[in-house]
Amino acid sequence: MDRGFTEAGYEALVEDIFRRFPSVQKDGFTAGAYKPGLECMRAFEEALGHPTRAFRSIHIAGTNGKGSVANMLASALSSCGLRTGLFTSPHLIDFRERMVIAPSEADGTPGAKEKANAPGVPSAFGGCARLISREYVYEFLTRWLPWITENQLSFFEITTGLAFKWFADEGVDVAVIETGLGGRLDSTNILEEPLLTLITSIGFDHMALLGNTLEQIAGEKAGIFKARVPALVGERIPETAPVFETKARGLCPLFFADEMSPALWDQSARILQEMDLQARVQAKNLRTVLCALDILRPQLKTLTDEGIVSGIVHTARNMGFHGRWERLQQSPTVIADIGHNAHALRHNFAQLHSCIASGENDALIIVYGIMADKDLDAILPLMPREATYLFATPSTPRALPAAEILKRFKAFHQTHAARPAEGCTPSGASACFIAPEGVYPPQAVDSVTEAVKQALELATPDTLIYIGGSTFVVADALPLFLK
Repeated sequence: MDRGFTEAGYEALVEDIFRRFPSVQKDGFTAGAYKPGLECMRAFEEALGHPTRAFRSIHIAGTNGKGSVANMLASALSSCGLRTGLFTSPHLIDFRERMVIAPSEADGTPGAKEKANAPGVPSAFGGCARLISREYVYEFLTRWLPWITENQLSFFEITTGLAFKWFADEGVDVAVIETGLGGRLDSTNILEEPLLTLITSIGFDHMALLGNTLEQIAGEKAGIFKARVPALVGERIPETAPVFETKARGLCPLFFADEMSPALWDQSARILQEMDLQARVQAKNLRTVLCALDILRPQLKTLTDEGIVSGIVHTARNMGFHGRWERLQQSPTVIADIGHNAHALRHNFAQLHSCIASGENDALIIVYGIMADKDLDAILPLMPREATYLFATPSTPRALPAAEILKRFKAFHQTHAARPAEGCTPSGASACFIAPEGVYPPQAVDSVTEAVKQALELATPDTLIYIGGSTFVVADALPLFLK
């Protein structure tokens, strides 16, 4: 450990890195924050001593679901005795969330009881996975800051190199690596020979960078396919399957999870009921994970049915995984989810409607915020009609002001109040209808914190409060509930 380390020095250094080096999370897709191309990242990895050659990896891309699939895989692998690293983005509270090592009794890593209270693991995360230490981060940044500055790395390139070097130094058996954006030109795509490449789903998001059609987006994500490395895609859909098949032809074996019958699928109902990830969309993610593990079994001999099931069931606990249909409070029920595009929110809003229609909750309040670069027009028709809305401005310059959301919400409601959303059918969920004004009229609130406080004041014990629309909305809300 660097003898110059202090907590104050660490905080100042990290704040300086955030300020000096552009990041998509902070700056959006401005010059320098998103850097398509791998030359700089390859040079950085070489300077670090080629850490990616020290561990096996699984490379994951996709519009939605890749965070859940990555965490489920990492939890399952570690429960089978493999020392497993996990790299994801973005973070919610502490940027060290991006790189963790999953708990494993088999290799001596402390288990749940010991690790939950271990130094360096904020209690807010509530999981057993070990975050990278502040001392390691400080030493790494101090050592490499001159090189980073000279070569003008982005924040994501810095954190990718940091994660790879830490995983190598920690001697992980396998690392589950999630792309930041796209795939072909993503910094993580310097992985040369992963055990598996995996694409969870394809939907419309980041179109300005990835393309305006599903085919174009799929082509960018298929850029992670590697020669002779099995490639798994979560589902076959007409627009994208030919893209994946063309890319894989003569390059690698290709599988579609919805066409496979994984070994443990007969236990899927029980697993889904016991899982601590409770969004309905996790059924699709579970199938993808089980298929991935079937493909990996010949290469990872320690995989067992018992370990896989245990790891998947306890994913949130093991990994400290937040913001995916996360129940933050009972009475009133508070759910937080980072789903931020129409593809994800269609599922979330339909599940909210079901909670009301079933009588599980008697009223619905939605605290909602969105980034200015997201397609609000595609989301407005999906918003549940039975909700009271508190629109909030999360604490990021990228946010669409709450007043603007409210203005566009009202304009849409006035035009479409009595019509089902385009593409919805009578048999579809009622969440396909735009919300009229509920018990309380929709409001614009200056901050997520204030919106959550207002929601709690309006709620009765049987109310369901949903907090979502953006990672930043959930990030602002979590500290109010996590101790």
